[in-house]
Amino acid sequence: MGKMMARLHGLYQYRALVRQLVLKDIKLKYRRSFLGYVWSVLNPLLAMIVMYLVFSNMFRFEMAQYPAYLIIGQTLFTFMTEATNQAVFSITGNADLLKKIYVPKYVFTLSKVTSSLVNLLFSMGAMLLVFVFTGVKFSWYMLLVPVVLIQLYIFSLGLGLFLAQAAVFFHDIQYIYSVLTMAWMYLTPLFYPMELLSDGMRSAVRMCNPMYQYITQFRMLVLYQRLPDAELLLYGTGFALAFLTFGTWSFLKSQDNFILYI
Repeated sequence: MGKMMARLHGLYQYRALVRQLVLKDIKLKYRRSFLGYVWSVLNPLLAMIVMYLVFSNMFRFEMAQYPAYLIIGQTLFTFMTEATNQAVFSITGNADLLKKIYVPKYVFTLSKVTSSLVNLLFSMGAMLLVFVFTGVKFSWYMLLVPVVLIQLYIFSLGLGLFLAQAAVFFHDIQYIYSVLTMAWMYLTPLFYPMELLSDGMRSAVRMCNPMYQYITQFRMLVLYQRLPDAELLLYGTGFALAFLTFGTWSFLKSQDNFILYI
């Protein structure tokens, strides 16, 4: 407990650095962009339109408010992939700085995941536009959306910490992870309803796919105006805490060796 409190105190001391790193990432992303921050709204909106035109005709299923269903899954999954892919390079990409001065190494991974969270908040502007144009009813349940986002952020941070330390020792992790995320995307009901899967596949997705938990919770609050099932909350929170614990443990255990490999 003492070590945990000391690390939390250290994180508090470096909060200004984390804030500056997040601002730098956001400014770099939109630098020399003609549309600037507007692109954070247009990008998911255009991607949603393309996916809607393709998959609604390909699968030919009837689903109420399909554009809203689609953009929720797409936006949350994009955040997770962006956050974790940025985290992969958070240590190796700052090798020169780490060799010159002492900085807690985890702040780089934390800043990457946090900057992706800011981008997610920008992207939710596109989500709101889709809700308005597709007639999604706004309800008090939407006030609980931050609970889902906190779970997703903690999960992504834990996975990001694990990937960041693994990439220091195994440079091929970035290629392996890109293939895994592609498979992960198709195993998550982003653009198709769960009913299209077999019973066995549905059970596997519910039990083993963290993104299903977060996306379904979000959809229940927004599209179906009801609280998520207790099972979804337990699985979602459990995945978030388990990945954060494992990711933090693996990162702290190996961080003293980073300087030998970066």
